[in-house]
Amino acid sequence: MTERVVLAYSGGLDTSVCIGWIAEATGAEVVAVAVDVGQGGESLDVIRKRALACGAVEAEVVDAREEFAQEYCLPAIKANALYMDRYPLVSALSRPLIVRHLAAAAHKHGADTVAHGCTGKGNDQVRFEAGIAALAPDLTCIAPVRDYAMTRDKAIAFAEEKGLPIATSKKSPYSIDANLFGRAIETGFLEDIWNAPIEDIYEYTQDPAVAREPDEVVITFDKGAPVAIDGRPVTPLQAILELNERAGAHGVGRIDMVEDRLVGIKSREVYESPGAIALITAHQELENVTVERELARYKRQVEQRWSELVYDGMWFSPLKRALDGFVNEANEHVSGDIRMVLHGGRAVVTGRRSEQSLYDFNLATYDTGDTFDQSLAKGFIDIFGLSSRIASKRDLTR
Repeated sequence: MTERVVLAYSGGLDTSVCIGWIAEATGAEVVAVAVDVGQGGESLDVIRKRALACGAVEAEVVDAREEFAQEYCLPAIKANALYMDRYPLVSALSRPLIVRHLAAAAHKHGADTVAHGCTGKGNDQVRFEAGIAALAPDLTCIAPVRDYAMTRDKAIAFAEEKGLPIATSKKSPYSIDANLFGRAIETGFLEDIWNAPIEDIYEYTQDPAVAREPDEVVITFDKGAPVAIDGRPVTPLQAILELNERAGAHGVGRIDMVEDRLVGIKSREVYESPGAIALITAHQELENVTVERELARYKRQVEQRWSELVYDGMWFSPLKRALDGFVNEANEHVSGDIRMVLHGGRAVVTGRRSEQSLYDFNLATYDTGDTFDQSLAKGFIDIFGLSSRIASKRDLTR
């Protein structure tokens, strides 16, 4: 029986060439799998037909937008996931979903190998291969661009020699990865970290410097999940898409950063994630109202570790799975409404309300009706500072 390889297929030059390249290098048949995570562009049917025309024995296409929003983006919102306190894990979140579909396709089609189009320099190779190792340790992985030195020049020459039905001449100066949670732009002139981004690189966001009327929005959460916008029920997918449009129109979610890659290098990355940033900002504020202080303090530590694990490709790891349980428990009371104004590149919270609120007006007020017993404060301070006072007395005698 002829061996089979399942290829993560995007429909572009590199993965289209990979189909024939893998067949020649290994003698295996190639099954192409394309997953729609909201990246836009060509239809799934066009991509499927191209894969077959490029030599795939079978091609599967999956509309995974609902799955991506519910099972990957929503946990990130609940975790306030921002790698290095800034990046909402746009690409990192989509990789484990794609891995899950690749592993399922490999078992369905009797393949023992999974292939991807990543280079040996980035994070995605780790995310794909560590994910496969965790989900399907019986499978092996190959990466033609990395393992067989498939440079772009070689890919173009191969495509022209074989007459593959793909464009080979025009090349964007940027490397783009997009999905419904955001868009990543790198390479080209951006590799000089002194160069400022130009407006031409953006698609999800408008120039925040252009004058527009502010947009006020009320986001309703239930146990950490967005369930309504301006009183209209929404799914996580609908919430992300609507806020991509509304927050994006005001330039919300633009990020320009030098990022610590897993492989050990620093890389200049530009992101635009309007819906993600708006939702995480609102969720953080609702947590401020509804989550007890010590739990909130500890959750911030968990959020950082959760984000690092996802960034590093450890979505299916035991630690990530255990932290998911903590994050869900911490969101048990995160229900209520957040009012925000979207304007000038910012999502600014202007109002909060929740039946689960821990904010007590009578304890907080300085006016008549204050129920906080200030007479207890002096004794509290004496005891709270006692250990430091004792240590200071010792140190001052030296």
